[in-house]
Amino acid sequence: MNSDELEALKRRYPTAETFRFGDSAELCETLLSLVRAGKKVATCGALREFENGEPMPAIGRRDIALKWDGTPAVVIETVELVQCRFDEVTEAMALAEGEDDSLEGWREGHRAYFERNGGFSPDMPIVWERFVLIEDLG
Repeated sequence: MNSDELEALKRRYPTAETFRFGDSAELCETLLSLVRAGKKVATCGALREFENGEPMPAIGRRDIALKWDGTPAVVIETVELVQCRFDEVTEAMALAEGEDDSLEGWREGHRAYFERNGGFSPDMPIVWERFVLIEDLG
């Protein structure tokens, strides 16, 4: 997809923000595969990321998830938002992210992710988002 195609996509979804899943090309591809397979229907981020300029998800808005190289991959629509502490994430919330088969596994993986990306504490505020896949651009 070239820049003209991205502009056409943004015209189709005029309020869309763009973002990447994960913090590496490999993780981004893995998470996009889970979204495409219907296994990943939620995601989360540290509240500090949104306070530092990352676009805050908004219920009803359709956003464009990019591949690591900046190519549009999927369009999702946010359907639920929960702001809570990391240690308040429930098993149902963790499993909806599709990356792990237990709350403990989710906690381990996300603790490592947050440690790599600005720091971790059990009481850190996060923004958890449930979404639906609108369009697979792959």
